[in-house]
Amino acid sequence: MPSFRRWRKRLKHRAEYALYRGVVFLCGRMSLKAARRFADGLGWTAFSVIRIRRSVTLSNLAAAFPEKPERELRRIGLRTYRNFARTFIELLRFPVMRGEEFLSLCDLPREDLIEWARANGKGCLLISGHFGSWEVVGPYLAQRGWPVSGIVGRQKNRLIDEDAKRIREEKGLSVIRVGASLRNVIRALRANEFVEILSDQDAHADGVFVDFMGRKASTPQGPAVFAIRTGAPILFGYGLRLPDGRFRVEAELLRFDHLKETTPENILLVTQAYTSLLEKAVREHPDQYFWMHKRWKTRPPEEKQFKV
Repeated sequence: MPSFRRWRKRLKHRAEYALYRGVVFLCGRMSLKAARRFADGLGWTAFSVIRIRRSVTLSNLAAAFPEKPERELRRIGLRTYRNFARTFIELLRFPVMRGEEFLSLCDLPREDLIEWARANGKGCLLISGHFGSWEVVGPYLAQRGWPVSGIVGRQKNRLIDEDAKRIREEKGLSVIRVGASLRNVIRALRANEFVEILSDQDAHADGVFVDFMGRKASTPQGPAVFAIRTGAPILFGYGLRLPDGRFRVEAELLRFDHLKETTPENILLVTQAYTSLLEKAVREHPDQYFWMHKRWKTRPPEEKQFKV
């Protein structure tokens, strides 16, 4: 029985990979504009027809924006799915976007902060969330000549996972795997490099609980620990999707080099600081956030209910 299950799993993954490679091939032969229209169709199908995680999305939106009518929440939800689909399709088109074509995708108004962080000599933590186009910022900075590593989780389908890793690395992003991140992040920061971390996923019982969109959210402690232990500054930023199809890379500097110990209080302070900046961006552009994730799944101990 186990061997049959493994065989069925391998067959399923190979079928998924064949479909994935077909989409890569198709997107590589489309213009960027056509590929985004294709992504919009995928997003509409996922939200309106298949309804993948639609209930989670609408529940999260209703809790975050109780003042908004249901019709508006559904519009935001649909645009959220389209943003996610576009982000995925854009990643698949990275191999055919070279040189100036790729660099022309983004504006970087606060380039001075990037240069300052590089000159500071302690490396820099590029902290963001699943907002805007989270795939474009690291590769864009790497293509501009700054050394950037990104912490990336593994996909269940290893064939797709390895191909996506290759696509990112071809754009200059050094991939650090979740689980092997501690030593590699410290090494990269000590080499005065940039490390990109998306820190807005539920961290279960190991996380620190901070305020996010009116609720306590379990958030990874790693970025705060890295910042305090190494003295590396944090640049909180994201690639904001603009109406003309380009992105504006926003960045804001956070410094915590006065903190010397990784106490719970200091970790909470650092984590809340960048989470509050993410909340501000989400409130201004709610349709560019990844609402499909069960962000508030883990509840703090004081909220747990016990049956008598």
